[in-house]
Amino acid sequence: MPIWIFRISTLAAFPFLSYHFLSRDWMGFWCGLLCGAIVVAGEVLFKRMRLIKIMIGCTGFLIGLMLYTLFAYGVQNFGGGIDATLWNKYNQYVLVGLLVFGVLTAVFKSRELEGLSYKGHHLKIADVTALIDGRIVDLCEINFLSGVIVLPVFVMDELNRMAASRDKLEQAKGRRGLDVATRLQELSEIEVRFASKTPKADTLPEQVVKLARSLDGEIVTLDFTVNKLAALKKVVALNITDLATALKPVVLPGDNMSLFVMRDGKEKDQGIGYLDDGTMVVVDEARRSIGKRVEVVVSSIYQTPSGRMIFAKIK
Repeated sequence: MPIWIFRISTLAAFPFLSYHFLSRDWMGFWCGLLCGAIVVAGEVLFKRMRLIKIMIGCTGFLIGLMLYTLFAYGVQNFGGGIDATLWNKYNQYVLVGLLVFGVLTAVFKSRELEGLSYKGHHLKIADVTALIDGRIVDLCEINFLSGVIVLPVFVMDELNRMAASRDKLEQAKGRRGLDVATRLQELSEIEVRFASKTPKADTLPEQVVKLARSLDGEIVTLDFTVNKLAALKKVVALNITDLATALKPVVLPGDNMSLFVMRDGKEKDQGIGYLDDGTMVVVDEARRSIGKRVEVVVSSIYQTPSGRMIFAKIK
């Protein structure tokens, strides 16, 4: 609310001051209103632009000024047939053109300096869990994920830390994540870029969500925490686990299926088998069929926090 008070006050104060202290006519009023609008527009622009953008724009301004200085020196000393009067008449236009060229070039090329093209939902930020899991490569190969895969530098640092750990399991996860990142860069189906920006946050999931929000991108993850944080920050999270759950084959009570019984269950005479997607099937009176493929009928289905569980009996 205070920012709107500032903007309205600016738009009201500039015409008033210009009318009473500069020119008591409509020209003074409109000039003051134009100045106020420029101030408000500048405030909105600088608020939306990140500090790095402003610094890069200033660098472009200095480069444009440097180019003008070199150009002016060449004209004055090696101009040859260029008339000094003509140069003095149009040198200001050359100066403005080079300054605008330097600023615009620096601002637009700053996206490449950050390792990214444009903001938007075509940017897919991969977190640690997505890289360790590895299925992101398969999704890219079949063109299910499109756009640009963004690998944040702080995510790669975390994978390097895990790969250098003394814990064998953590070390294996870190090395797998690095291998998956390498495989992503080798794919021709999708573009991979690195993001050097590291948002300030207490945890890695918060950093991923903040980066996705600043880039207006989407997160590819398997982390439940990232999912919840992204929902709170109104960031789109593409959870590979949710995708796999949604693509599981539909099984209804009364359906027949062929199942290989692998081991015995907890209860007497129960046998355990698994579907192709890993769903566990508990078969009554199938203990004698362990190691065999049998025809079963689905009797009931239960949805648990860890997934579905199917109960069946031998046909």
